[in-house]
Amino acid sequence: MRERLTAALKEATEAHDKRRVNTLRLIGATIKDRDMAARAAGKERLTDDDVTAILMKMIKQRKESAKGYEEEGRIALADEELEEIAIIRSFLPAQLSDGEIQSVCAKAIEDTDSHSLRDLGKCMAELKARYPHQVDFAKAIQIVKQRLQ
Repeated sequence: MRERLTAALKEATEAHDKRRVNTLRLIGATIKDRDMAARAAGKERLTDDDVTAILMKMIKQRKESAKGYEEEGRIALADEELEEIAIIRSFLPAQLSDGEIQSVCAKAIEDTDSHSLRDLGKCMAELKARYPHQVDFAKAIQIVKQRLQ
Protein backbone atom coordinates (compact mmCIF):
# COMPACT_ATOMS: atom_id res chain seq x y z
CA MET A 1 0.00 0.00 0.00
CA ARG A 2 2.77 2.43 0.91
CA GLU A 3 4.59 1.68 -2.34
CA ARG A 4 1.41 2.38 -4.32
CA LEU A 5 0.98 5.69 -2.50
CA THR A 6 4.60 6.69 -3.12
CA ALA A 7 4.40 5.77 -6.80
CA ALA A 8 1.12 7.66 -7.17
CA LEU A 9 2.62 10.76 -5.53
CA LYS A 10 5.60 10.67 -7.89
CA GLU A 11 3.28 10.25 -10.88
CA ALA A 12 0.98 13.08 -9.76
CA THR A 13 3.96 15.36 -9.16
CA GLU A 14 5.28 14.72 -12.65
CA ALA A 15 1.81 15.36 -14.10
CA HIS A 16 1.50 18.61 -12.10
CA ASP A 17 -1.85 17.46 -10.68
CA LYS A 18 -2.05 19.75 -7.64
CA ARG A 19 -5.21 18.28 -6.12
CA ARG A 20 -3.85 14.74 -6.29
CA VAL A 21 -0.39 15.76 -5.02
CA ASN A 22 -1.88 17.61 -2.04
CA THR A 23 -4.21 14.75 -1.17
CA LEU A 24 -1.45 12.14 -1.42
CA ARG A 25 0.88 14.27 0.68
CA LEU A 26 -1.82 14.58 3.32
CA ILE A 27 -2.28 10.79 3.31
CA GLY A 28 1.48 10.31 3.63
CA ALA A 29 1.73 12.77 6.50
CA THR A 30 -1.16 11.10 8.32
CA ILE A 31 0.42 7.68 7.94
CA LYS A 32 3.80 8.96 9.18
CA ASP A 33 2.12 10.59 12.16
CA ARG A 34 0.33 7.36 13.06
CA ASP A 35 3.57 5.38 12.53
CA MET A 36 5.33 7.61 15.04
CA ALA A 37 2.47 7.22 17.51
CA ALA A 38 2.60 3.44 17.08
CA ARG A 39 6.36 3.39 17.69
CA ALA A 40 5.89 5.48 20.80
CA ALA A 41 3.40 2.87 22.00
CA GLY A 42 5.97 0.12 21.36
CA LYS A 43 4.50 -1.23 18.12
CA GLU A 44 6.06 -1.67 14.71
CA ARG A 45 4.93 0.46 11.81
CA LEU A 46 1.34 0.33 10.64
CA THR A 47 0.06 -2.60 8.63
CA ASP A 48 -1.82 -2.28 5.35
CA ASP A 49 -5.05 -2.87 7.30
CA ASP A 50 -4.18 0.07 9.55
CA VAL A 51 -3.49 2.24 6.51
CA THR A 52 -6.79 1.17 4.97
CA ALA A 53 -8.60 2.12 8.18
CA ILE A 54 -6.94 5.54 8.05
CA LEU A 55 -8.08 6.02 4.46
CA MET A 56 -11.64 5.00 5.38
CA LYS A 57 -11.64 7.55 8.20
CA MET A 58 -10.34 10.24 5.85
CA ILE A 59 -13.19 9.49 3.44
CA LYS A 60 -15.74 9.71 6.23
CA GLN A 61 -14.35 13.09 7.32
CA ARG A 62 -14.51 14.43 3.79
CA LYS A 63 -18.07 13.21 3.30
CA GLU A 64 -19.11 15.10 6.42
CA SER A 65 -17.27 18.22 5.26
CA ALA A 66 -18.78 18.03 1.78
CA LYS A 67 -22.26 17.71 3.27
CA GLY A 68 -21.65 20.74 5.47
CA TYR A 69 -20.36 22.77 2.56
CA GLU A 70 -23.37 21.83 0.43
CA GLU A 71 -25.75 22.86 3.21
CA GLU A 72 -23.97 26.22 3.39
CA GLY A 73 -24.18 26.65 -0.38
CA ARG A 74 -20.40 26.43 -0.83
CA ILE A 75 -20.53 24.06 -3.78
CA ALA A 76 -16.94 24.64 -4.94
CA LEU A 77 -15.57 23.50 -1.58
CA ALA A 78 -17.92 20.53 -1.53
CA ASP A 79 -16.66 19.54 -4.99
CA GLU A 80 -13.05 19.71 -3.75
CA GLU A 81 -13.89 17.36 -0.89
CA LEU A 82 -15.58 14.95 -3.32
CA GLU A 83 -12.50 15.03 -5.57
CA GLU A 84 -10.32 14.12 -2.59
CA ILE A 85 -12.70 11.26 -1.73
CA ALA A 86 -12.28 9.87 -5.24
CA ILE A 87 -8.49 10.06 -4.95
CA ILE A 88 -8.45 8.35 -1.56
CA ARG A 89 -10.97 5.72 -2.65
CA SER A 90 -8.70 4.69 -5.54
CA PHE A 91 -6.36 3.10 -2.96
CA LEU A 92 -9.05 1.07 -1.20
CA PRO A 93 -10.39 -2.37 -2.06
CA ALA A 94 -13.42 -2.25 -4.33
CA GLN A 95 -16.64 -1.55 -2.44
CA LEU A 96 -19.54 -3.96 -2.77
CA SER A 97 -22.55 -2.74 -4.73
CA ASP A 98 -25.94 -2.26 -3.07
CA GLY A 99 -27.14 -5.61 -4.43
CA GLU A 100 -24.04 -7.36 -3.15
CA ILE A 101 -24.48 -5.72 0.27
CA GLN A 102 -28.07 -7.05 0.36
CA SER A 103 -26.76 -10.52 -0.45
CA VAL A 104 -23.95 -10.56 2.13
CA CYS A 105 -26.30 -9.22 4.81
CA ALA A 106 -28.77 -12.03 4.10
CA LYS A 107 -25.94 -14.55 4.26
CA ALA A 108 -24.66 -13.11 7.57
CA ILE A 109 -28.15 -13.35 9.06
CA GLU A 110 -28.42 -16.94 7.90
CA ASP A 111 -24.91 -17.93 9.04
CA THR A 112 -25.35 -16.43 12.52
CA ASP A 113 -28.84 -17.93 12.84
CA SER A 114 -30.24 -14.50 13.69
CA HIS A 115 -33.96 -13.96 14.17
CA SER A 116 -34.49 -10.66 15.99
CA LEU A 117 -32.97 -7.23 16.51
CA ARG A 118 -31.15 -8.65 19.54
CA ASP A 119 -28.94 -10.51 17.07
CA LEU A 120 -27.96 -7.34 15.21
CA GLY A 121 -24.52 -7.25 16.87
CA LYS A 122 -23.74 -10.83 15.83
CA CYS A 123 -24.62 -10.07 12.23
CA MET A 124 -22.58 -6.89 12.09
CA ALA A 125 -19.59 -8.61 13.71
CA GLU A 126 -19.83 -11.33 11.06
CA LEU A 127 -19.93 -8.73 8.26
CA LYS A 128 -17.00 -6.79 9.71
CA ALA A 129 -14.95 -9.97 9.98
CA ARG A 130 -15.67 -11.09 6.42
CA TYR A 131 -15.73 -7.74 4.58
CA PRO A 132 -13.73 -5.30 6.72
CA HIS A 133 -13.17 -2.59 4.11
CA GLN A 134 -15.56 -3.54 1.35
CA VAL A 135 -18.96 -2.82 2.89
CA ASP A 136 -20.55 0.49 3.73
CA PHE A 137 -21.60 -0.47 7.25
CA ALA A 138 -24.07 2.41 7.52
CA LYS A 139 -26.04 0.80 4.69
CA ALA A 140 -25.47 -2.71 6.01
CA ILE A 141 -26.86 -1.97 9.45
CA GLN A 142 -30.04 -0.56 7.92
CA ILE A 143 -30.45 -3.64 5.73
CA VAL A 144 -29.85 -6.03 8.62
CA LYS A 145 -32.31 -4.12 10.82
CA GLN A 146 -35.00 -4.30 8.13
CA ARG A 147 -34.51 -8.02 7.67
CA LEU A 148 -34.54 -8.79 11.40
CA GLN A 149 -37.70 -6.83 12.20
